[in-house]
Amino acid sequence: MILEIRHLCKTFHSAAHLAPVEVLKDLNLQMEAGDTLAILGQSGSGKSTLLTLLAGLDSPSSGSILINGQDLQRLSEEQRSKFRAQNIGIIFQQFHLMSHLTALENVTLPLDLFKDREAQRKASEALEQVGLGKRKDHFPHQLSGGECQRVAIARAMVVRPAILLADEPTGNLDNATGAYVSDLIFDLVREHRMTMLFVTHNEQLAKRCAREQRLQNGKFL
Repeated sequence: MILEIRHLCKTFHSAAHLAPVEVLKDLNLQMEAGDTLAILGQSGSGKSTLLTLLAGLDSPSSGSILINGQDLQRLSEEQRSKFRAQNIGIIFQQFHLMSHLTALENVTLPLDLFKDREAQRKASEALEQVGLGKRKDHFPHQLSGGECQRVAIARAMVVRPAILLADEPTGNLDNATGAYVSDLIFDLVREHRMTMLFVTHNEQLAKRCAREQRLQNGKFL
C-alpha cells in the first residue's frame, strides 16, 4: 500500500474564539502502487488542506496518514522533512521555485537533503525529460510560467517518489501551456509507473486518472 488515510480529520480553531471550523471529516482512502487518483472539488471543499496534510506540511487534528507504511505523525519535523524529500513529490500551482537558484539547483534541492552523490546528474536528466536541458543555468525570472512549472515537475519527480501530489498544477497557466504541462505530467507518470494523487476542479483532467474521488464540505462523496 503506497497511501493509506485512516479517519482523517482537520479542524481549525480561531484565536477570536469563534466556533471551530471542521475542514476535513473522517476521510478514509487507499492507493496501491501505480494508482492514479483525481480528487475533485470546488474551492473551499478541503482539497488544498488535504494535500497539505498528505505532504506532511501540517498535522491532522485526528486520524493518520501512512505513506509506504510510515505513519507521518510518528516522525519528528526533521525526520518528516527527510522522509518527504525521499518519498513525496509535490507539484504546486504556484511553482514555489527558489528565485536565487538556477533551474538545475532547484531540481537538486530534494536530492541534496539526503546528500545524493549523483544529484547533479539526476537533476540534469530530469530537466532533459521535461525539455529544459538547455535552460538548466537559467533562473526562474528568466523562464516563462510554463517553463517554471516544468522545472517544478522535474524537481518533484527527480527522486522517483513513492507518491506524486499535484495541486492544480495548470491553474496559473494559459490553456495551451496548461494542456502541454498536463500532458507532460501524465506521460511521465505513465512512463515511470508512478502513483499520483491529482487535486483539481477540472473534470476533463480528472478523467485522465484511473480513479476519481469527489470531496465536498470536507467529506468524500
